[in-house]
Amino acid sequence: MKRWAGMLVVAAGLGTGCGEEKPGQAPESYDWQLPTGFPKPRVPADNPMTAAKVELGRRLFYDTRLSLNGTQSCATCHEQALAFTDGKVHAVGSTGARHRRNAQGLANVGYSTSFTWANPSIGDLELQALTPLFGTEPVELGFGGRQEELLARLRQDADTAARFAEAFPAEAEPVSLASLTRALASFERALISGNAPYDRYVYGGQVDALSASAKRGLDLFMSERLECNHCHTGFNFLDATATEQTAAPSKPFHNTGLYNEDGKGAYPAADPGVIELTGNPEDMGRFRASSLRNVAVTGPYMHDGSLATLSDVLDHYAAGGQARMGLPQGGQASPLQSGFVRGFTLTAQERQDVLAFLESLTDPEFLNDPRFSNPFVSP
Repeated sequence: MKRWAGMLVVAAGLGTGCGEEKPGQAPESYDWQLPTGFPKPRVPADNPMTAAKVELGRRLFYDTRLSLNGTQSCATCHEQALAFTDGKVHAVGSTGARHRRNAQGLANVGYSTSFTWANPSIGDLELQALTPLFGTEPVELGFGGRQEELLARLRQDADTAARFAEAFPAEAEPVSLASLTRALASFERALISGNAPYDRYVYGGQVDALSASAKRGLDLFMSERLECNHCHTGFNFLDATATEQTAAPSKPFHNTGLYNEDGKGAYPAADPGVIELTGNPEDMGRFRASSLRNVAVTGPYMHDGSLATLSDVLDHYAAGGQARMGLPQGGQASPLQSGFVRGFTLTAQERQDVLAFLESLTDPEFLNDPRFSNPFVSP
């Protein structure tokens, strides 16, 4: 599956994030403007951050020429106002093909150790960019097998070609697949969100930044009673998080008991999770967790968009997995689901408190930051 990706990596000379900086390549010269308490993300040695590269990546991210038929850009499925999600149950590609999965948010994606719902093999943003550009199952931007057509389209525009040359001054041919994916990855690494009320309370010392209800919700979220903080941990509220100081990044995937079709833990055959790639029975129903940053604006939820609201998500975990809803108390859980998904009870006030805390993770500044907005739309 996805054999084309490996072939393109070899053909384009793309690294896996472990390459050495090229002679003459500009060192990192980017003002991260990191929020208080945030470390730097990991950055591949062969793709140091520069302002020119990030700005090129921003323009490419919003450029509909990156779809074969000119109808979509990356931003079509990743809208800034929705924390770079699209608000749909399932994403829809440039040809109208309806995908089987929900579009993931990109807030703080530079800290992630995996970049799709259920593919452990994609370990950096440069490689991930190949999937929407050239993937055929499903079609996203639609350039499968037509790499040179895409590059020719970009080279024909003088302004775009000049921006590539500025961002990649050491390249004999600046407009290449490697430089395209590196620019997109650089912009995506810049999408850092860390100025929510929660941050102002925890990192900024503003005691009134959170309501009393949200503070109680924070305590519940961190408690062993709810177990939320095992998969949604740290400054990024995600276990699959790495920084420039992380020595050996992990790529955990989880079965949360969303389905149990045969009583033995089976997920729908149309999307069974990591097992689809590994063939390992233990990987049935395993998907990556999502960061909870800006979670109040990123619904619908789960890999298949099957839970419409945060209230529905809370019901799912309170029941010990959606598959157990309607069963008698203590009914059979999936034998494959995470041991942290055990179920719990909440009073009406506690439920309101947890939701208030989750809403406190919304960062309005990030959702409206002009550095990340569409450069082709006049303010």
